[in-house]
Order: sequence, then structure tokens, then C-alpha cells
Amino acid sequence: MIEVLILSLIQGITEFLPISSSSHLILAAEYLNFKNQSLTIDVSLHVGSFIGVLVYFNKDIFDLIKNRKLFLKIFISSIPVMLVGLILVETNLIHKLRNLTIIGWTTIIFGILLYISDRFHLEKNIDKDFNYKSAIIIGVCQILSLIPGVSRSGITITTARILNFKRYDSAKISFLLSIPTLGAVSLFGLHNLIQEESFSFTFLSLLSIFFSFIFSFITIKYFLIFIKKFSLNIFVIYRVLLGILLLTIAHL
Repeated sequence: MIEVLILSLIQGITEFLPISSSSHLILAAEYLNFKNQSLTIDVSLHVGSFIGVLVYFNKDIFDLIKNRKLFLKIFISSIPVMLVGLILVETNLIHKLRNLTIIGWTTIIFGILLYISDRFHLEKNIDKDFNYKSAIIIGVCQILSLIPGVSRSGITITTARILNFKRYDSAKISFLLSIPTLGAVSLFGLHNLIQEESFSFTFLSLLSIFFSFIFSFITIKYFLIFIKKFSLNIFVIYRVLLGILLLTIAHL
């Protein structure tokens, strides 16, 4: 129960903040020695985050007549990372990227890039300026999030800021981009469960979905409030300190 709560907290918070959910989940699995972490729980955590972003943006999603062009851009933007992610998983290359040295360096480097991109006072917004060119550029850069430590949220916000989008709009683009990505991850995970004949949702699985949903929803809501008033410096500082710690542990 406690393990599921902690994993749900990590997934719900780090999936949407620019600090990398995959690196935190990898670290939790390696150093906390959780007994309940499995493919079923991992899928459940992503399903919970998927539901969380769907519920928060339900008005945008269900107003398809008004927003159909926006979601077409979001879908197009998500294709590169889904295709490359599938290739990395199928070729088993994804596991070679999961080591502390890589996570440490990517945490620091992409934290610094986040800091640089956040220095400008920009005026572009999602309603008027998010065109197909912007969608494709952000989508291609999102491929980098497949490397643990980069952060899907972090790289999409960074790229949107470099493309002159305001902080709030950059975060909203990032959250909307998570919808097809989390949906694909959830479906792929469910497919693997079926293939392994372990397709069964236990009470712990349902708890994982519920807690991940709650933490994801809360994170989205308050991060969007936070980003209207403050810079991203706190996340940059956190990333640099975490990266230094990881590199120290890796070379001990």
C-alpha cells in the first residue's frame, strides 16, 4: 500500500513537472527495492496519469469542433516520439540508456537548457501561434525525452519557450502533448500484459490508477497556477543538484 502510494506520487508529480518521471521511477525501483513494482503497476500508473490529463482538459478535448485543428497538431507532434520509442523498445536499446551516468548528465544538461530558454519574456500563445511548423519542431525534440533524465515535460516546455511561447502556453502545449503519448504507453503496456497472459487488475492496480490520477490532476492544476507567477528556476536548481548527486553515486 505504502509502496503504491509512493510510486503513484512519483509518477503523478514527475510526469508533468520538468524533472523526468522515468529517471525518478528508475531510481525508486533500484534504491528503494519495492516488491510491488511490476509491469501491471507500471501500466496502472501511466493509465492514472492519462486519465488525470484527460479529466483536467476535458473541455478542450470534448469541444472538438472548436479545437479539432489543435488536436490534429498535437497528434502530428506526438508521432515522432511514439515511432522512435517503439523502435527503441522492440530493439531493446531503451534499456542501454538506463544507467546513472546518463541520467545524471541529462538531468544537468537539460536543466541548464531549461534555464536558458526561460530567460526570455515572450508573447506567443497556443491559440494564435501554435502552427504545424511549431508542432513538428516540438514533436521532433520530444524524441529526446526517451532518454531517462531528459524529461518529456522539460524538453517540450524548453522547445516551446525557444519558439517564443509564453510559460503558461508552453506548459499547456506540454500537457496536451502528453495525452497521445500517455495513451500510447498505456495501450502498449496493456498489450504486453495480454501477451504475457498476466492481464489482471488487482486491488493494488486499481489503487495505483486512483492515486496516480489524483496526484497527476493536482500537479497539472497547481503547476499551471505556479507558472503564471514564477519562473522555472526552482526546477532548474533541483535538476542540477539531483544530477550532481547521481553522478557522485555513479562514480563512487
